[in-house]
This record gives sequence, structure tokens and C-alpha cells, in this order.
Amino acid sequence: MTSELPDSGSEAATTAWDEPDQDALGADGEALVVDVEGFEGPLDLLLALARTQKVDIARVSIVALVDQYLDFIKNAQRLRLEIAADYLVMAAWLAFLKSRLLLPRDDTVAEQLTAEEAAQRLAFRLMRLDAMRRAAADLMNRKRLGHDVFARGWHEPVETVKEIRYTAEIVDLLKAYADQRRRTVKVQHVVKARTVWSIKEARGRLERLVGARLGHWVQLDLFLVEYLPTPEAKKTVLASSFGASLEMAREGLVELRQSAPFEPLYVRSVQSEEQADKTG
Repeated sequence: MTSELPDSGSEAATTAWDEPDQDALGADGEALVVDVEGFEGPLDLLLALARTQKVDIARVSIVALVDQYLDFIKNAQRLRLEIAADYLVMAAWLAFLKSRLLLPRDDTVAEQLTAEEAAQRLAFRLMRLDAMRRAAADLMNRKRLGHDVFARGWHEPVETVKEIRYTAEIVDLLKAYADQRRRTVKVQHVVKARTVWSIKEARGRLERLVGARLGHWVQLDLFLVEYLPTPEAKKTVLASSFGASLEMAREGLVELRQSAPFEPLYVRSVQSEEQADKTG
């Protein structure tokens, strides 16, 4: 495997051999620049080129890489601890990749990873690490509620303005007043006693009327017209007279006749033999 320069299409992802990657620099502008056989530049660039198989890892001296990393740690007092830890992870993975290339491949182990698969796994882990770092940075850089920003308090009260317009006239006002007074006025209900005919009273009057017309059929309701001064008294007069006529018919004093149901009822007195002779 030989070293190749990156093409123009990958210039955005990698830099030149002798220029450090600006994204890999720390907050103070310092980065771990390694100088080993076959490569000279930032450590993260070496890892990126090894991942894309643009650098022959077999030619890289792991011993020289470790020595340079230890020197960098001694002189990196101003760097943040997480930057040094990232470089340590990169160097460890480079050493792991080279050891996999140098050791003989065991074909009997089916699950053993090849160098290409290990490089892909390393790339995936680095991408996850970078995503986690970016997410943590975004979370820390966000504005905190109650510290940088403050929530709005209770909503402002909305004042409701009501405009009343009166469209009623004097007639409407008088009618409304009358209705209101009608509800509040106390009304006394007086129940008048109705006129009630007793059976005894109806029988006495019926005997006098029948006696005046001996032997003649007379319609009962027409017979009692003169005793109906008001329409309200009609029910009690007819009911009591009908009851009295039934008693008199039972005693044999009068005879009753009705041609059909709900037809007029006729009544007449029963003549004695002496009365029949006189009339005859």
C-alpha cells in the first residue's frame, strides 16, 4: 500500500500533508503534529488518511508515535484535558490498526475483523464521538431558562368594554313594568260554593210537576227548565232529578221511558183508578 495525495473532491475533508487540520486544533491553536516514517502532520489527519487507505499504516513507527505523544502531553499544560484524551484515543486506534496488519490473519476465526472492517468501525466510533461532543457543546451553549432568558409572567388582563344602547320606547317600558307588577301582586282566589240540589229537594219539586200533568209524557230536561237559573246549576238539577225519578219509579209513582241510549228521558205519573175515571 503506497501513500497517495487526496484528490480535489476530498479537499474539504482533509488538508495538505504539511498543514494541520483547523478543526482538530484546540482552543489555544495547538495540535499534536507527528513526524513518523511516511507521514508528517496532525494526528487526526493521519487517522483520517489511514481510514480512507491513503496512508500505508505498516510504514508508521508506533514507537516514534508514542514518544511524540508523550512529549506532546508534557508540553500541553495549556490544553484542555478532553483534547489530550481525544489524541490518546486516536493514537491507540492507529496502534491497533497497525497491529492487525502486522499479525498473521487467522482464517479459522470467522468473526475476526479485518483491517478494513476495523478502520470502518473506528470511523463510526469517531463519528459518534464527534456527534456527542457537538451535542454536548450545543446543550451547554443554549440559553438557560431563569438565567439567560426569562419566561413571560401572567398574561396581561384584557379589559372588556361594554357599550349599552337603549332602544326601548315608553310603551315598552310601561309594558315591562306592568308585567313585573303582575308577577308581584298577590292574588286571592275565592272559591264560591256551588248550588247543589239534594235528592229530597229534587223529588219534592218533581212530584209537584208530575202531579200537574197527569198521564202525559213529558221530557225530563224540558220539564225542569224553569229550575235552571244559571248554566252552572244544570248538572246538579239534572243529576238530582234523575235520581229522584228512579226512586219514584221504584215506588210505582211515575213511569220512565227512553227509546234508545242517550236519547231524551220521558216521565209521567201513574194514574189511580179514581183519577182515571175522573179523566175519562
